[in-house]
Amino acid sequence: MWLADKWEDYRLLDCSGGERLESWGGHILIRPDPQVIWQTPRTHPDWRRAAGKYTRSSSGGGAWDKARLPESWRITYPLEVMPLHFNIKPMNFKHTGIFPEQAANWSWFSARIAEAVRSRPVEVLNLFAYTGGATLAAAAAGASVCHVDAARGMVAWGRENAALSGLADRPIRWIIDDCVKFLQREIRRGKKYDCIIMDPPSYGRGPGGEIWKLEEQLYPLIRLCAEVLSDDPLFVLVNSYTSFFSPSVAAYILSAEIEAKFGGHTECGELGLPVGDTGRALPCGSCARWTAD
Repeated sequence: MWLADKWEDYRLLDCSGGERLESWGGHILIRPDPQVIWQTPRTHPDWRRAAGKYTRSSSGGGAWDKARLPESWRITYPLEVMPLHFNIKPMNFKHTGIFPEQAANWSWFSARIAEAVRSRPVEVLNLFAYTGGATLAAAAAGASVCHVDAARGMVAWGRENAALSGLADRPIRWIIDDCVKFLQREIRRGKKYDCIIMDPPSYGRGPGGEIWKLEEQLYPLIRLCAEVLSDDPLFVLVNSYTSFFSPSVAAYILSAEIEAKFGGHTECGELGLPVGDTGRALPCGSCARWTAD
């Protein structure tokens, strides 16, 4: 398991009975998590003094009780090359604007980019890029980044985070588009990238109503990505939060479509967060990584 264990402003304090107890920059939140099927004792005192709680509805969806929370606040991740700052905002469907476990990937690929830019320019394509955590990490390491997401609000939020982090003047292209259609256009234009990062949803809709189903479209998506990789690529990273997808599924596709063409090696595993001082870790999703040798 790849642990995001370098955070200072975020901590997973405890988890039990289908919920997480978290500290986000000192604000204590309780959020549902379907992976937390254990019923361990809730002895941590912050279970009783959380400032915000998201509760699921029996009819679907859910709502925040956040009367004691500010509308937004800032947290910082101490990325090795420079600190990254993020606006946190409790939003619909329990999200806050950051998936903290992804910091394990940010540290991993930013080190590779920082090493590569000593001798060459590096261009990164970040697909389904959300609020820009990976975009900021790549830009901070010295890459030019193309950030693509279908949601206008998420792209705007990513710009906010870039400005907070002092990265507003870095070479970042902010694109609001369906990721598949964008890739198809880049192929026609002959555009190439040295690194590709993607975090495709299980299900979604593009800005024109396009329907996305991961089990049907991950393989053709990665095949398209192979066509926009440069002749000397560095890595391809695939994240997934789809519970029925083993990390090995994405790794198999990367091996068949990327490793077979460019060499290198493929690995896969779970992302996780350390749980307080218990010595245990909560699994929070999966990823597969292809890396050039």
